[in-house]
Amino acid sequence: MKTPAPDVTVVIVNYETRDDTVACVGSVLEHLGGVDAQVVVVDNGSRDGSAEALRAAHPGIDVIEAGENLGFARAVNRGVELARGEFVLLLNPDAVMLEHSLPKLIAFARENPQYRIVGGRTLRGDLTLEPSSCWGAPTLWSLTMYATMLSTVFRRSRVFDPESLGAWQRDTVREVPIITGCLLLIRRADFAELGGMDEDFFLYGEDAEFSMRAAAQGMARAVYPPAAIIHTVGGSSAGSSKGSMVLAGKVTYLAKTWPPRRAAVGVLLLKAGVAVRAGLEAVTRRSHRPWTTVWRRRADWGSGYPHAEAALFGRPVPEPAAA
Repeated sequence: MKTPAPDVTVVIVNYETRDDTVACVGSVLEHLGGVDAQVVVVDNGSRDGSAEALRAAHPGIDVIEAGENLGFARAVNRGVELARGEFVLLLNPDAVMLEHSLPKLIAFARENPQYRIVGGRTLRGDLTLEPSSCWGAPTLWSLTMYATMLSTVFRRSRVFDPESLGAWQRDTVREVPIITGCLLLIRRADFAELGGMDEDFFLYGEDAEFSMRAAAQGMARAVYPPAAIIHTVGGSSAGSSKGSMVLAGKVTYLAKTWPPRRAAVGVLLLKAGVAVRAGLEAVTRRSHRPWTTVWRRRADWGSGYPHAEAALFGRPVPEPAAA
């Protein structure tokens, strides 16, 4: 007799976050609420004993040892290859699933098939809103606001900081342009139809491109507030060249989704925003100058991925992803 498919396959990408990932998987398994879930963890060549700890703590899950740091997009695609669920849920390793969130998320997606990608609320440890579960799509206006620092001065403004989606607390069901990969639910068939994550990306920006590719296919994306996680932002990239990686992702997103001339203007606006911030660090004589470092490395991230992957990490330039 054929075994029924699970309701959902939860895909988690782990890199040097052993304890966080063990806790993340534990929170998923503790709060299934009747949902039949397959859990797949892709370990990106961690040296902290992650794979062994995960198998010991949660022997029923699938652990894929990639043997190297594949980045996010390639690791997600590897995990989904093993998926058997009706749905795929992308979940960050530094997340904790809250009670009832997973069954409510699955139920909402089934009851509202017009939404092909669904996200939820991300919260800080004190349960206040951490708004990174969704974003507005970049525009020339939003990048101009970034270049002039008006998006920083008027943070959460619908006019001057439009990518933040304003003061909305993610407390109502709403269609949004971009669902981030920290909590993203999609039917496995739709993931396959979209061709998976774009493997030209290494880290940051791939979920934005994925959402906008879904938009081009007419797939609506929405946030469902009762599905919530506690999320420690940047758990697997803290202390690294995060600023340069984020900028590399943004440049790659523009190259992938905008016409060439418009994308070139967008990249200039990104560089202008970094230059302004670096200049302010110099004027104020700050001891810690992250924007100055990002500005100095603009040649490394300014062409986007895959060049940035080689420049920032000293890795060979990967082969171009298949169409």
